[in-house]
Amino acid sequence: MKQVLVDMDGVLADVYRQFQLYEERETGKQINLEQLVGILELDAFPNGKKHVTSEGFFRTAPVIDGSIEGLKYLNEKYNVLIVSSATEFPQSLTEKVDWLHEHFPFISWKQIILCGEKKSIRGDIMIDDHPKNLDFFEGKKIIFSQPHNGLLKSDQYKRVNSWQDVMSVL
Repeated sequence: MKQVLVDMDGVLADVYRQFQLYEERETGKQINLEQLVGILELDAFPNGKKHVTSEGFFRTAPVIDGSIEGLKYLNEKYNVLIVSSATEFPQSLTEKVDWLHEHFPFISWKQIILCGEKKSIRGDIMIDDHPKNLDFFEGKKIIFSQPHNGLLKSDQYKRVNSWQDVMSVL
């Protein structure tokens, strides 16, 4: 059975929406995602670094539309591992596990890998929103569209814009 590595932030968890909510709550400003194309998340949001280190940021992130059904579909067809770079923000470790258990109860604790860099994680297919995580990967590379990767043009990756797209290519 093929092994599929699925990123969490930007693929399952809608961290852009979470940044928007935190920014609006703190400053009253609404930040339009169309203005952020090509800009990394922590550079795009003025208080982003503060927000990712605040309690509850990862625990309360919205779920990306279609990800629950899409991940169920993949989980029935493949050996799915959720792989998330989490150790940079140590408070996120528990929050991410709790978030996954709440929204994806069909994912076992054995299917969750929280790490620093993803370079040593192996599989057949990787779904991620950051090219830096896909560039080293030797299997099939699927890039999940987010504003920061919107300008990326490369035939190294199969681009998907939604979980419906993920299910149609896998």
